[in-house]
Amino acid sequence: MWHLLKSSSVFRCLCSKTYLCQNGSACPDVLHMNAFTMVKGKAVHTRVTLTGSYSGHRQLADVTFNLCSTYPRFEFHRLYSSSGVFSYESVSSSEKQTVNTLYQGLLNKERGSLARAITLVESTHHRKQEQAQVLLGRVLQHHKELQKASNEYIPSFRIGLSGPPGAGKSTFIEAFGKFLTGRGHKVAVLAVDPSSSQTGGSLLGDKTRMPELACDMNAYIRPSPARGSLGGVTRTTNEAIVLCEAAGYDIILVETVGVGQSEFVVSDMVDMFCLIIPPAGGDELQGIKKGIVEVADIVIVNKSDGDLVPAARRIQMEYVSAVKYMRYRSSVWKPQVLRISSLTREGIPELWSDMTKYKTSVQMAGEFTRKREKQHKIWMWNYVRDHIMDLFLKHPSVREVVSEVEEKVASGETTPGKGADILLHRFVKDL
Repeated sequence: MWHLLKSSSVFRCLCSKTYLCQNGSACPDVLHMNAFTMVKGKAVHTRVTLTGSYSGHRQLADVTFNLCSTYPRFEFHRLYSSSGVFSYESVSSSEKQTVNTLYQGLLNKERGSLARAITLVESTHHRKQEQAQVLLGRVLQHHKELQKASNEYIPSFRIGLSGPPGAGKSTFIEAFGKFLTGRGHKVAVLAVDPSSSQTGGSLLGDKTRMPELACDMNAYIRPSPARGSLGGVTRTTNEAIVLCEAAGYDIILVETVGVGQSEFVVSDMVDMFCLIIPPAGGDELQGIKKGIVEVADIVIVNKSDGDLVPAARRIQMEYVSAVKYMRYRSSVWKPQVLRISSLTREGIPELWSDMTKYKTSVQMAGEFTRKREKQHKIWMWNYVRDHIMDLFLKHPSVREVVSEVEEKVASGETTPGKGADILLHRFVKDL
């Protein structure tokens, strides 16, 4: 345990993360101090910066400090309260003003505030992440208050759209989105764009395929990079959905990157999952295979126009036969297979009719709320896995030996399993 001393105030580092003001005295918004930190039995000079408002017993401080060159750069950015969660008091006065401005903008249905709020939750900067969690907490609290006022309150209908590359997902969203806005709905489109495995960049060109919808004031399109996340969505897609709901959008369309059979993470964050396939989407055996077809509530055969109509009809019949062998996920809904044309808009009204039937059926059966509650738990554990990996990669004991272990594994001196055990041992011994 490290002790940082400043006059009569004692700041104690617990679990290498949390700093507590133990004498209950008020601390200034920004405090710089020099201290000697005990690391592995050696005194190391440390420059400490405390930021934020910390008055009262057991308030926390965001501490970033660098150890001298004897040890690797050691930074702790996350801000935890004594209960382990972010709180409104954990941000500075200027950050509170930013959060308040975004929160009020969302409630006033301002598109600019929604764009800035999504940028905030997508940021990897530690202070931005803290502000994002505070903002999300206030938004969720607002939803809770509305739910208490009306038991039937549901902020939006979340629809996931996935399929292989070239299935026509973006073109479908253009046609479907215009159909919905024409009926008085406000539509938010969260489009995930693949990131380059070489440069890490993304084109973010989904709007170019939706020129009409992009100009519709009742629609909002937000492309986001996948950043290497598996499953066709980003780490922050779930949080972006919550923000879109707060801004008054009642239909949320989540478009994934072009995916394969086993990538269906989006189904764990939406109310209805639709699989879009082209007319050449394989045979009946392809449909029977376990994977993405198994979790689809509706299979949409797109591009059913022109010379492709016969092929579209054939693949529709094959998938109708295939879904008979699937175990249904809902007790009140049997997966449907529909043909549509995004160019001629044929079949889109019928598709929306089936979607509303699905929503009504699962709501009356109580499955709608139970599904969302289950999804919340799934994403909690997804965040735990992501953050544990981040902590592992940033752990100083791991960083000391990771290059050496990688070289031994690459040269064949050590097996990959043994290398992983070495790194894990370094990580857990300091916990």
